[in-house]
Amino acid sequence: MAKIIAIANQKGGVGKTTTAINLAASLAVLEYKTLLVDADPQANSTTGHGFDLKNIQLSLYDCMVNETPAAKVILKTETPNLDIMPGHLDLVGAEIELINQPARENVMSRVFTSVRDQYDFIVIDCSPSLGLITVNALTSADSVIIPVQCEYFALEGLGKLLNTIKIVQTRLNTELKIEGILMTMYDGRLRLSNQVVEEIKNHFGELVFDTILHRNTRLGEAPGFGKPVLLYDAESTGAINYLNLAKEILQKNNLTKIKNQAKILEN
Repeated sequence: MAKIIAIANQKGGVGKTTTAINLAASLAVLEYKTLLVDADPQANSTTGHGFDLKNIQLSLYDCMVNETPAAKVILKTETPNLDIMPGHLDLVGAEIELINQPARENVMSRVFTSVRDQYDFIVIDCSPSLGLITVNALTSADSVIIPVQCEYFALEGLGKLLNTIKIVQTRLNTELKIEGILMTMYDGRLRLSNQVVEEIKNHFGELVFDTILHRNTRLGEAPGFGKPVLLYDAESTGAINYLNLAKEILQKNNLTKIKNQAKILEN
């Protein structure tokens, strides 16, 4: 059964979608069957995999509002082992349409029920808000990754997000864990970047991932070509960072051993 990881931060521009695209691709390249769910109305995770939104006929919106089976919506990507449940601008209206629905916070959980056994990981790219769709993602998830950029206002809004996570843990999903806080857009030449990393580590300790994501031109270019950075430039700093992040997550969850044992049994 898939481990579901939500990537959330209501603050925009922190590398949330970049992380969703490239973490999902890295897990897939490491031979873990992965589903990327685009729960952001901007649908950047969808276009970042080369899909034209004009040609997307069904999306996560249809699963949540019209109860379309997930299997009808999921598309294969160019990356082996990686599928995507596309997002759409219609998701903006989903919050209003679901408002009177009973157990409206659990709609996304029900969407995943029929496909969860088919994947090792489901990675959800949340929208930059703390609305109903993001609450749905947190309610359906086993854990949450919080990207935080290495800049002056890094801690701004983090308290609000952690408070929302605590409410979800208390009322809706007692099993929800914080997978880790991920430092993004790091520039080792800047004293500020180093100060922010130090401050976050002092504040949150072991919750902070060892892997730090460096500023990298290739990471910014790859979505324009409709590819994760691993397919665009596998030797770039961005690609190596995200592979390291995927490996760190696998080690934290003791999943590398399981995969290695399976390979031995196959041979």
